[in-house]
Amino acid sequence: MTTLNDLHSISSTFSNTDKMPVLFLGHGSPMNAIEENQFVNGFRNLAKTLPQPNAILCVSAHWFTNGTKVTAMEMPRTIHDFGGFPQALFDVQYPAKGSPELAVETQKILEPAMVELDEHWGLDHGAWSVIKHLYPNADVPVIQLSIDYTKSGQYHFELAQKLQALRYKGVLIIGSGNIVHNLRMVDFRNFDKDNYGYDWAIEARETVNNHLLNDDFHPLINFEKLNKAVQLAVPTPEHYLPLLYTLGLKDKTDEIELFNDKLLAGSLSMTSVKIM
Repeated sequence: MTTLNDLHSISSTFSNTDKMPVLFLGHGSPMNAIEENQFVNGFRNLAKTLPQPNAILCVSAHWFTNGTKVTAMEMPRTIHDFGGFPQALFDVQYPAKGSPELAVETQKILEPAMVELDEHWGLDHGAWSVIKHLYPNADVPVIQLSIDYTKSGQYHFELAQKLQALRYKGVLIIGSGNIVHNLRMVDFRNFDKDNYGYDWAIEARETVNNHLLNDDFHPLINFEKLNKAVQLAVPTPEHYLPLLYTLGLKDKTDEIELFNDKLLAGSLSMTSVKIM
C-alpha cells in the first residue's frame, strides 16, 4: 500500500507522476532479442500504449538468488547468460544506465526485508531481450531486483506490494519470465507452429488465465497446489515467480489485459500481462 512516507522518501529521486502500468512479459527464447516475429511485434505494440517512464525496475527469472538483491551500479553490463546461440546474439549490447538512487530507495521501501545493493550483476537476458523492444534507444535507466529462491510465493507477492509507491514516481515495474516453461519437454520440430501446445500446456494456460482475468490470485500465489497440468507447466519456480511480482502490484482500480497469449513448441507460453 502506498503511503505518504513512501512517496516522500523518493521525492528527491523522481517527480510525481500518474500511476504507471505494471507488466509481466513472457520473454521466451533469447533469440527474440534479434528476431522478427509476432511476439516481438506484441512488445512493440505494447510500447506504444505506455507512458514514458522515469526508470524501469525489472524482476527477471534469470536472477535467482539466496536473499534479495538490487542492482546499484551506474552502468549495468549486458549479460549474455546463455549458450549455443549465434554470435549475432552475443554481440547485442543494451547500454541503458542504472540508477543507484532508485536502488537505494527500493532497498528502503522493502524494509524490513533485507535487500543487498549489488555492484556485480547487470542486465540479464530476461531483462534486456524484452526491454530493448520497448525502449530500443536504451534511454530509460534500468535496475533489476533478484528473486530469493528460499522464499514462498506468498512472500514474493507481499514483497511486490511494498513497491506500489514507485508506480507514482514514474517507475515501470516489469516481471519477466514464462508462465508455462518446461524446457525438458520442448518440441523443437514444431517450434515454428503457431499456438502449439501439449494438452497439459493448454489446460495450464486456461487455468492460469481464468484466475488472472477473474482477479482470483490466491490460487496463483499457491501455485504448487494447482492441478497436475500447472505442475508440468511450472516444474521449477524461477520463470513463474516474476508473475507474482506483477500481480502483487495490482490495485482495485486496475484492469488486467493479456497479450502475446499463445503457446509455443508444446511446453512454453508467451502469455504476457498488462495491468493499468
